[in-house]
Amino acid sequence: MKQNKKIQFADLGIQDYKTTWEYQEEIFKGIVDLKIKNRREETELETPNYFLYVTHPHVYTLGKSGAFENLLLSEKQLEAKGATFYKTNRGGDITYHGPGQIVGYPILDLENFFTDIHKYLRFLEEAIILTLNEYGIIGTRSEGETGVWLDVGTPFARKICAMGVRASRWVTMHGFALNANVDLGYFDNIIPCGIRGKAVASMHAELGNAVDEDEVKHKILSHFAVLFEAELILTETLKL
Repeated sequence: MKQNKKIQFADLGIQDYKTTWEYQEEIFKGIVDLKIKNRREETELETPNYFLYVTHPHVYTLGKSGAFENLLLSEKQLEAKGATFYKTNRGGDITYHGPGQIVGYPILDLENFFTDIHKYLRFLEEAIILTLNEYGIIGTRSEGETGVWLDVGTPFARKICAMGVRASRWVTMHGFALNANVDLGYFDNIIPCGIRGKAVASMHAELGNAVDEDEVKHKILSHFAVLFEAELILTETLKL
């Protein structure tokens, strides 16, 4: 199959979590179905790749291997905070999404790039690490814990970017959530990623001032394109 290294991207703005999840599933299924057709009919139709940015209203999501006990709120308390909760089909445990957080959903056919899910996760982390570096924030990896962390190996270790993905037939969905200007108080209602004793961080808290989220998004995309040797194409057709 001919590799297609073009990635269509769009910023969907503020969108409900469930609506966006269903939209991802639709795109994901379309790519998987095309791959099945290619193999069955011995055709070589190119599979597309996508990258979606989105901001979710307050929501807590639990990965398929996560423990419900890591959500510290009752249904009534969730309602009082104007938040929702969903158990999802991504990897990882529990996390929070909300305003001030940059959420990226790459829906890629990895056969267009490389067939290594661990390399894929490391590249996602690297795009964030390189972006943080441009703001003087030293992001690193924590062994055995996906995502991007600060001050690993110290009592002050804290997570600034969570990641959780799903992959089937080398097609990915879900992605990363970088805390830019997010209200970190919402993380007090969960055991983030199911890891006790580890704090969370944001770019705002680290720098002492709010960051330009559009600028941060642009930097992430630039590093993402270099790492994946991809051509990014802004598209107006990706709308909910």
